[in-house]
Amino acid sequence: MQPVQTISFSPAGDDSAPGQSWQSQLSGAIRDPKALLAAVGLDERWLPGAEGGHQAFEVRVPLAYLSRIKKGDPGDPLLRQVLPLEHETHAVAGYVTDPLEEADHTPMAGLIHKYATRVLMITSGACAINCRYCFRRHFPYEDHAASRAQWGKTLDYLRDDDSLIEAILSGGDPLVSSDTRLAWLVGELDAIPHLKRLRLHTRLPVVIPDRVDDAMLEWLANTRLQKVVVLHINHANEIDDSVMKACERLRSVGVTLLNQSVLLRGVNDDVTVLRALSERLFEAGILPYYLHVLDPVAGAAHFNVPDSEAMALHDSLGEQLPGFLLPRLVREVPGDRAKTPVRADSLRQASD
Repeated sequence: MQPVQTISFSPAGDDSAPGQSWQSQLSGAIRDPKALLAAVGLDERWLPGAEGGHQAFEVRVPLAYLSRIKKGDPGDPLLRQVLPLEHETHAVAGYVTDPLEEADHTPMAGLIHKYATRVLMITSGACAINCRYCFRRHFPYEDHAASRAQWGKTLDYLRDDDSLIEAILSGGDPLVSSDTRLAWLVGELDAIPHLKRLRLHTRLPVVIPDRVDDAMLEWLANTRLQKVVVLHINHANEIDDSVMKACERLRSVGVTLLNQSVLLRGVNDDVTVLRALSERLFEAGILPYYLHVLDPVAGAAHFNVPDSEAMALHDSLGEQLPGFLLPRLVREVPGDRAKTPVRADSLRQASD
């Protein structure tokens, strides 16, 4: 392994309370619908629906993210992503609790092996923010909690399969875990000779930018594995100065930054909004990677954008952006061995 690098950076969270650690910001997130409504300046006529949605999937909004929401505007695109609504309690045909059928690809607790050459490790069942459209909002995380003994079995699985070249840390959000735990885990992965890449899927650098601290950068800098961090940003307004600085820190230790978005009704279903997102991502040193159509998870049907509209938006976006800023429009189909492009020819076949 490479020697640990000494890294020094200025504080990240311009919009956070002075001196607050990322852990205290995490624990101080709003977790009550009434408190959320008060914080964003909406009156209590929204409360019955918010409480109903909260019962289905609890509210969780860090204050650093809350600071970017326009107060008094129920249509704010950031608020739409985190405000529970009465719609979430409606049963809609085709919207299910396990839309990607991940249970069929779980060889052991905490491990999802669906694609060739790579595995996904459920590193944490917790998130810093509960996005209302989350495809894992019903995931049984309690069945996948990893003890040190369970991690041993998972690591043995990776050691025994030399076709694997990439380990993906996901969740929940892997960066909710402590740096001590993550440093140990990444060190174990680093020691598996056939692994080449480490990938993290995370929202933490966006919703609590102070999470990208010296302790995190140390274990990232100390691995031989190529490092990819896939962020999840749906709107340009999510990227403020503190997020830009967090991304700069990640790049400074050799991290490749990618972004995947979800096409969401009322959030980014507009070509001007999508173009602004791609441009802002590139300013932050992040390449647009995927634009997902909505996974049909129970409670999120009100976010759906039909495929025909999604294709038209993507075509218009392609006319306005260079190819390297155009995310691939995809969906995840249970059983498929890769992401499935949403293409005009597939739409024609579906209508035949």
